Amino acid sequence: MKAEEDCLEISDTQAAQDLASPANFLPTAQLQTISPGALAYLGDAVYELYIRSQYLLPPKRLQSYHQRVVAQVRAESQAHHLRSLESLLTGEELEILRRGRNAASSRSKRVNPEIYQQATSLEALMGYLYLTNPQRLAYLLAQLKLDPTLEE
Repeated sequence: MKAEEDCLEISDTQAAQDLASPANFLPTAQLQTISPGALAYLGDAVYELYIRSQYLLPPKRLQSYHQRVVAQVRAESQAHHLRSLESLLTGEELEILRRGRNAASSRSKRVNPEIYQQATSLEALMGYLYLTNPQRLAYLLAQLKLDPTLEE
């Protein structure tokens, strides 16, 4: 049983590194042609996959997984996570945030436009780092403080 428990233990950093291993990297010239909206589209998937992986253990019912993930991928939670990471970001990463924030064109009726822009900028950064620097992405994802009430 101990061996099984050891296999089930996944560190936040290892989970982020596993997630952050894209099969193909784009050349810089091609990367520069990708719109901030497209980066946010990719980053949304990367971010949600990371969040999903964090709630797999201990095993729960599917509805419980869903509720926990939805709470973390909401725009409000993403904006909160962005604010917690901002002091760790480089100038290049802050520029990606700016571009992503400006790309948030379709407005959500459910949330404040500023919150929606922050969430979109975080997603753009996740997409950009997924393609350019998976180790940095893994580091930043590992810094996220997920809601402990949802982890019970």
